[in-house]
Amino acid sequence: MDDIPLVVASAQYNSADEEDIPLVAKKSHASKASVYSLESIEEVDDINPFLDPDVATYYRQVYDQSQYECRAYFDPELRWSKEEEKDVLGKLDRKAALFACIMFIGLQIDRGNLGQAVSDNMLNDLNLTTDDYNTANTIFLIMFILAELPSQLISKWMGPDRWIPLQMISWSVIASLQSFVTGKKSFFLARGLTALLSGGFIPTMVLWLSYFYKSSELPLRLSWFWTTLSLVQITTSILAFGILRLRGLLGWEGWRWLFLIEGGFTFIIGICSIHMMVPSIVHTRTLFTPRGWFNGNERELKIAVNRILRDDPTKGDMNNRQSISLAATLQSLLDYDLWPVYCIGLIAYIPTNTVSNYLTITLKNLGWSTFNVNLLTIPHNLFHIVMLLGVTKFSERLNERSLISLLVPLWLLPLLAILCWWEGSMVNAWGTWVLCNLILGAPYIHAICVSWVSRNSGSIRTRSVSSAVYNICVQAGGIIAANVYKSDDAPLYKRGNLRLFWISFTLIPLLLGTKWYYTWRNATKEKIWNSMSPEHRYIYMNKTSEEGNKRLDFRFAS
Repeated sequence: MDDIPLVVASAQYNSADEEDIPLVAKKSHASKASVYSLESIEEVDDINPFLDPDVATYYRQVYDQSQYECRAYFDPELRWSKEEEKDVLGKLDRKAALFACIMFIGLQIDRGNLGQAVSDNMLNDLNLTTDDYNTANTIFLIMFILAELPSQLISKWMGPDRWIPLQMISWSVIASLQSFVTGKKSFFLARGLTALLSGGFIPTMVLWLSYFYKSSELPLRLSWFWTTLSLVQITTSILAFGILRLRGLLGWEGWRWLFLIEGGFTFIIGICSIHMMVPSIVHTRTLFTPRGWFNGNERELKIAVNRILRDDPTKGDMNNRQSISLAATLQSLLDYDLWPVYCIGLIAYIPTNTVSNYLTITLKNLGWSTFNVNLLTIPHNLFHIVMLLGVTKFSERLNERSLISLLVPLWLLPLLAILCWWEGSMVNAWGTWVLCNLILGAPYIHAICVSWVSRNSGSIRTRSVSSAVYNICVQAGGIIAANVYKSDDAPLYKRGNLRLFWISFTLIPLLLGTKWYYTWRNATKEKIWNSMSPEHRYIYMNKTSEEGNKRLDFRFAS
């Protein structure tokens, strides 16, 4: 009995009070235990699940069997300083995170410029109503949802480095062809095809980024990802100010030039993305980086690989060209422990998405010109960036998600109450503008939730599917948002705003219930775990058939 070392589960454990968790339960994750003494913990900066030779041997076999692309650089005994890791992280930020943001520009340009187009009287030019506009947004979101999971599975089979460039080039062509729509049918078709070809881009990109970053590092990088969204909206609003003035050139309306020019810009990014995306952290030589991301520095390359594996050993249990079977996909879809976060994604963004969809139409109806309307959409995007980065950093610093996310309904409810019961709402021009900017500048928890799903997945298989499912839920919420405001409720949309108020209110019990559920699940596991003898824990961690977040040594982030 005394010869049995303390057992420390492998990586990706999250808790608000980690120091209170018994040593045997810390750093829980996947299928093989890491075993070492208390003295060993003092010798390294981070917990190393491979200090036990048996564990290192086991995972080396796993990586060889999966043909993990980085397996040649796996080194259980490698040591490095915090300064060295900081240098490696900086290079990853300048390459992986920056490249991801650049490619996200292409997506946001083509899915976000419809609001600018309708500010240029696009609906009147095509003899469309605001209900037709709602239908177009609904078609876009439905097709986007239908493409999410298949796109993710194709990406896992082909590799994100091949699939994402192909996606971008394909949808950019259709986005440009929107400049030739002539009526309702062609408009609906163009929006549907654009969504079908771009669906799955976000979860695929999130999965690709997870290959390079620890679980604690990913949320901030994802916040940069969605900061790009606001920066793109600011930039395209300024560009639209000029492009829409081309109305009359060659007999075209300004919005037609907008679709053509911005679609062409995405096409260029798509071509460049062929050389931006890399298959893995050890295959980074491209046209833009001929010496690789680490300039041939083998030590930095080994640090980059081993820091990720020590944080989460399961990141090597599949290679980047390995497909996910139908049975494994179904198993991941039925992972009920992730459903609370899916529900949050469904509801959390409906109020802001609804107001955002109608912002340019509302401002135009209040008397502002087409060009001023696009400039007036800039301030809330600046506010959005500050709130996104702030709430994400705050969440990571406190290691808390559910309670931090309560800031969203607490922020929105009084503002939506004003929209519901203030007689001047949607009538008083500057007052409505300020109110809409405050609503759209609400704390944005998307980066928190995406990384939350990733953390609580517990395996690459589940993570690949769960990121897509979460985004499906978000897009489903977008469908609801696209149909809250109705033409018979215009121009004040009192009925619609009341619905937004109650939708926002339901987020409060949902977030509190999510906090309770994950706390209860962790406590239940902890009780069983503590009742086991050291021998039984050791046997369980090495022999159990339970996987991912269903293991007793896994703890959920809450």
